[in-house]
Amino acid sequence: MPRTVLIVDDERDANDLMAGLVKARSDRPVQVFDGGAVLPAVAEHDPELILLDVMLPDVDGYEVCARLKRRRATNLIPVIMVTALHSEHDRVHGVRVGANEYLTKPFTPDQLFEVMDRAFAWREEHMTRGTAGEIEFDIRSETDYLAELNDMLTDLYVRTPLTERQIKDLKQAVMEMGSNAIEWGHRKNAELTLRITYRIESDNVTLIIRDQGPGFDPGHIPHAAQADDPIAHLDVRNELGIREGGFGIMLARGLVDEFRYNDKGNEVTLVKRFESTGAADLPEGD
Repeated sequence: MPRTVLIVDDERDANDLMAGLVKARSDRPVQVFDGGAVLPAVAEHDPELILLDVMLPDVDGYEVCARLKRRRATNLIPVIMVTALHSEHDRVHGVRVGANEYLTKPFTPDQLFEVMDRAFAWREEHMTRGTAGEIEFDIRSETDYLAELNDMLTDLYVRTPLTERQIKDLKQAVMEMGSNAIEWGHRKNAELTLRITYRIESDNVTLIIRDQGPGFDPGHIPHAAQADDPIAHLDVRNELGIREGGFGIMLARGLVDEFRYNDKGNEVTLVKRFESTGAADLPEGD
């Protein structure tokens, strides 16, 4: 059965080229030429994949992707960034806003088909994945971390009754604590892996972030902000020659319902409860 592919590129020749390749695979292309047309086209055509240029004349592709991935109704649509921007910074930016794949121009038909196949497989996996059990992944690089985090967020949109606001809060908390573990637990050692575990329970989502560092005393963190005096730690950081900051732990505590370290200080557990529970509250399709 033909699948609908939305193509977003302001250059007519590039847009037509991708449309022709989509047709060659017996799929149905829908063509738009600016970022502002994406959400209306998605609402009208319900695409199963989006090929998205970055450099658009109105709203750039990064912002379009971010909008799609922040909405429960469109989060499950895979997005492939198709762009002339080649730098690692651009690639990381694409992953950060939720892109599933990043394809640089010029590309061959086989390269396009390969990333399309991966994107369709990703969509199918997340549509059919159940809610039972727990999922673990190990990461080394920032790009890997962001990609796995995006997958986790998709599961939360599809498999839980968490509101979009709750999911945004949880993402921020995980970003803060994951970055904290990489910087402080691993001292930015790329050889060490960070393990993320998440479970969807009957009334909450539980996430565990564990690093391979030596740990610390969670009850004594003078260089981190405390709720009773959120700026006192800045003097300590200045004396130690540490960059400004130290707000991550306090911020993460305020974004989740439960926050706790293990005794060693190399594992943090975050719990976000559903606003209401029961099978009737699960998204359609479960």
